[in-house]
Amino acid sequence: MKKLVLFDFDGTLADTAPDLGAAANTLRVRRGLPELPLDEYRHFASHGARGLLKKGLGLTPEDPEFAAAREEFLAEYEQAMTTRSTLFPGIQQVLNALQENGYTWGIVTNKVEYLAIPLVVHLGLYTHCAITVGGDTTPHSKPHPAPLLHAAEKTGFDPRDAIYIGDDQRDIIAGRAAGMATVVAAYGYCGADTALQSWEADAIAEQPEQLWGIIEDWARG
Repeated sequence: MKKLVLFDFDGTLADTAPDLGAAANTLRVRRGLPELPLDEYRHFASHGARGLLKKGLGLTPEDPEFAAAREEFLAEYEQAMTTRSTLFPGIQQVLNALQENGYTWGIVTNKVEYLAIPLVVHLGLYTHCAITVGGDTTPHSKPHPAPLLHAAEKTGFDPRDAIYIGDDQRDIIAGRAAGMATVVAAYGYCGADTALQSWEADAIAEQPEQLWGIIEDWARG
């Protein structure tokens, strides 16, 4: 019996940090601040606008100007979000292997649909991706399990026959709460000093190339 393989997007399938950082830098320049090296945004990229605005402008949701800055950031990001973003090296080979071996795979991201779906199309994933669940597809976003349960239901799989791969602790929390197997994408944006073992995922992939073997071992188990 074939299984369902679900991926987070930013920091798991795609390296989107350069475009996210560039949008944050645009806001910095408008405020008379120098641009930051794009690499400095990588650890914050999986946290969406909240993480990027904290790094770029030192803003948190409690700040009065946060809401307006968030809208400004999202508008800038939407205009140029396909400029530098690419799949991580080795990811296309993993997706090809899934396709060739009859697996169903999809994407569950906290990126809202109007941003996520154009990127999925741009990166050539839309044809074979069974489902794309955005942060606004269900009433709750990760770490709530609702988006993952929605993906399983819509693709016709029992959550126990699904595995979720992500680079943020909320991905693992959501996957475990949904009753799915979980894998940490350690090559993503979680940071080298993060205590990944404490997340209690079923496996950790240090490189994308390791994902296929992990998936195969899980499916046979």
